[in-house]
Amino acid sequence: MTPTACQISGTGTHFCVNLDSSSLAPSDLRDSVIAMESTAPVIHLIGGPYVCYGPEIRAVPDGSKKLLALVALRRGRVERSYAAGALWPFGDDVRAVGNLRSALWRLRRAGIDVIDADKRSVRLGDGIRVGVHGLAEWASRLINHVAVPEDLTLAGVPATACRLLPGWYDTWAVLERERIRQLVLHALEALSAALSAQGRHTEAVAAAQRTVLEEPLRESGQRALISAYLAQGDDAQARRAYALFARRLRIELGVEPSRQIVALLAEGQAMAEAPRHSSARRVGGGV
Repeated sequence: MTPTACQISGTGTHFCVNLDSSSLAPSDLRDSVIAMESTAPVIHLIGGPYVCYGPEIRAVPDGSKKLLALVALRRGRVERSYAAGALWPFGDDVRAVGNLRSALWRLRRAGIDVIDADKRSVRLGDGIRVGVHGLAEWASRLINHVAVPEDLTLAGVPATACRLLPGWYDTWAVLERERIRQLVLHALEALSAALSAQGRHTEAVAAAQRTVLEEPLRESGQRALISAYLAQGDDAQARRAYALFARRLRIELGVEPSRQIVALLAEGQAMAEAPRHSSARRVGGGV
């Protein structure tokens, strides 16, 4: 869920939210319903950071956003010395530690009491949920072929799923963004294959297209798209997708598509032509 998917009223750091279910992906909607049924906070980093307490969104103070994100992305305790050094690498240690205390104070002042802190470490409080962790778990199930039926939908993937904390260039943020991005891309490819296997060809093509739009030069995504087109019997679109990919590779990288994707297209075309040849033989009186 993102603030743009809601109607928000209120002032300051607290907002009342009327959810517009037509603009929410199913996974976001499930999170929102859970959040509304419980006062347990949900931390959203994609499209955020912001925190939901039931139907209420609480804006995170600017000076506390990176601390909240760092702690939320870790599944456990974070040493205060590490957090201070990672978030405020310039200047002396005393100032960094002071900044950490100020960030914690600002969070509590904003009514966001989600971080437990002691003299040595900080961690998320018990029962606090983090939206991006659910996304990563969904992706892992698809990649590892243990998806449940509810996982087999593209609607559950936020449009900005590959853009965790955009514009943040801290080392830890860049690494986490790329980790989530790769998980989601692999999951979309696996989702496309699973949907094709169920005969849900339109959804399979859409899932593969999401991968290609995110990273046009990613060959595994292009293979997923070509496979989805071939599975629904759309040989022309498969050839068109291949031609566009090959042209882009030549222009941007000066290389040709791999033998694997060439073989995939050739195999698909051969399978598509086999029924036509069989029909032609019957019409011509062949055996």
